[in-house]
Amino acid sequence: MENGLDYATRVSGNTLYIYFEDSDGALDWKNNLDFPAICHGKFFAHRGFLKIWESAKPLLKRQILDTRYSEIIISGYSHGAALAVLCHEYAYKIRPDIRDKISGYGFGCPRVLWGIKTREHEKIWQSFTVIRNIDDIVTHLPPAFLLYFHVGKILEIGEWKKYSGVDAHRPESYTEELEGKVL
Repeated sequence: MENGLDYATRVSGNTLYIYFEDSDGALDWKNNLDFPAICHGKFFAHRGFLKIWESAKPLLKRQILDTRYSEIIISGYSHGAALAVLCHEYAYKIRPDIRDKISGYGFGCPRVLWGIKTREHEKIWQSFTVIRNIDDIVTHLPPAFLLYFHVGKILEIGEWKKYSGVDAHRPESYTEELEGKVL
C-alpha cells in the first residue's frame, strides 16, 4: 500500500481489531530510518512513522468512528508497533465515547515520540503496552539520548544476554518468550 503501509482489521462482536505489519521491504526501512522528529498536533514524533500513519488514517477513519464498535484493540510488531502507537492516539482523540475501551499492544516497538513526556502522554497511552524482549535492539531506537521515549507501560520479557540484540527482535524470539505467559 501507499508509503509501505500494511495493515488488517477484524471484527468480533462489538470489537474492532487493527493489526499493523512489521517492515517488509526497502520503503519500510527507508521510513524506519527517517527519524527526525516533526510536529504531530500537540506532540513531536518520528517523521518516517508519521508519513506512513498519514497514509493509514483516511483508510481507517470510518471504521474507528463506527459506533457499532464499543471497543478497539490495536496491535503491531516492530515497524507496525510504531504505527499502533500513532493509531492508538488517533482512536483516543476521535472516539472519546470509548476511551476506556481502547487498548494497544506494541511488540518489539521502537520509540516513536520525541521531547519531554507529559501527563497528557500518560493519559492518552495509559492502556498501551510495549512488549519488549529485553535485549531487543529495535526497542532501544531511536536512542533515548536523542529525547525519544516509549509511551504506555513497558512489559519486559525474556532474559538478559539470551539473544543478541538482533536475534531478540525476531518474531520467533517473541513467540518463544511469550509462550505460556499471560499478559
